[in-house]
Amino acid sequence: MNIINIKADFSEENRLPNFINYDIPCFIDFGSEDTAMIFFTAIFVLGLTLADASCPSIVSKKEWGGLKPIHVSYLLRPVDLVIIQHTVTPFCSTDGTCTEAARSIQNYQVDELGYWDIGMSFLVGGNGKIYEGCGWLHVGAHTYGYNSKSIGISFIGNYNDDDPTSTQLESVKELLRCGVEEGHLSADYKVVGHKQLIATQSPGRRLYQVIRTWPEWLEDVTSIKNKS
Repeated sequence: MNIINIKADFSEENRLPNFINYDIPCFIDFGSEDTAMIFFTAIFVLGLTLADASCPSIVSKKEWGGLKPIHVSYLLRPVDLVIIQHTVTPFCSTDGTCTEAARSIQNYQVDELGYWDIGMSFLVGGNGKIYEGCGWLHVGAHTYGYNSKSIGISFIGNYNDDDPTSTQLESVKELLRCGVEEGHLSADYKVVGHKQLIATQSPGRRLYQVIRTWPEWLEDVTSIKNKS
């Protein structure tokens, strides 16, 4: 008889049993070692699936045809600041136009501005999809003085004129939740608009009005500016 003593934590903050913390032992007779191996393999695969359940699908740089970075610097994580911006380019609503927008932005920033890579951490298309920029790991080039300590998320379009769609907004919220869960963002991270930190109209009047209603919104950025 193959009996295994499992200690599991089913508390709310754990997606799957944590096989260490639970104080009530559970004895399972698997019959054989092979059966036990199949069981735990299934649990492991299920854990990977559930861990990604709240994370939106991100269109990788390779998928949208982006260039590899010339050089990278790494963020110290978790990051506690998210800066919302807009690209001031035409609004995109299809996979084709959004991928073309991402490529155009990267080409301009690398070829004309001399950046190492596309400057934003992530882009958000009007189709509701998230496009990988420099991502969670690398320092971006989106907000002078704040790049090494923030994530920059840029909505494709001009949001002085365009209204952000509900799909876009929900995708960004899912991305931020995922960032916390994966350790990229601190649990008490704050959201600000681009124009709160530098002289710009970004993220545009209409988008700015929306993000000001988010619970993570930081109205007074004095403390952030004092640290820059």
